[in-house]
Amino acid sequence: MNQQSTGKIYLIPTVLHEDEKALHALPAYITEAVKDCQVFFVENEKTTRRFFKKLWKEMVIDDYEWYPIHKAEAAAKTQFAQCIKQQKNIGIVSEAGCPGVADPGQLLIAVAQEMHATVVPLVGPSSILLALMASGMNGQSFQFVGYLPIDDQEKKKAIKELEEYSAIKNCTQLFIETPYRNNQLFKTLLATCRNETKICIAADITGANESIQTKTVKEWKQVNIDIHKKLVIFLLYAG
Repeated sequence: MNQQSTGKIYLIPTVLHEDEKALHALPAYITEAVKDCQVFFVENEKTTRRFFKKLWKEMVIDDYEWYPIHKAEAAAKTQFAQCIKQQKNIGIVSEAGCPGVADPGQLLIAVAQEMHATVVPLVGPSSILLALMASGMNGQSFQFVGYLPIDDQEKKKAIKELEEYSAIKNCTQLFIETPYRNNQLFKTLLATCRNETKICIAADITGANESIQTKTVKEWKQVNIDIHKKLVIFLLYAG
């Protein structure tokens, strides 16, 4: 497609938590973007519908086209490209707060760029950036590495490598874990890292029980903390 489409691709941020407090993290103009769309590509249709009804109670959900992002990826990309050709305004909504950041929506955004469509990123909560902001760790140099290996030995090796890289490059490392394995990962961090390495536990960001704490490994060893089944971003800094 050589000419830019007249339709827009809105990257619509969502809440990080179900409670009402989390809605305060969203700017009012997101509702206007939702109203401007005809089609939505979403990671989870059920939660997105519920989220939209909180933003705009009068919304008639069935008046819009809905497509899943991560099921049959090739088919989703084909349908997405077709909607762009039809010059429809499209909303992309993820479960990660911000579409395209640690999120499968990136695949569709890449298609939009290839087709020279207008991509409009909207401001909203990113748990990765909010955790980094509040951690007191280096915000000039950082990397998000996603999930660490499940195997214990591979996980310990990965942690050691992240710690060494952080020390050499003065870089903050960010990663996540499946919520029911949070306590296990935290225990492994304390057993693997040096006492002076800093660890930040950022839990339930934007929620009513938000907690963001940074301590050295030595200090964490003196604290009892339970992060089982909480939404947590882990940060490590050895610089």
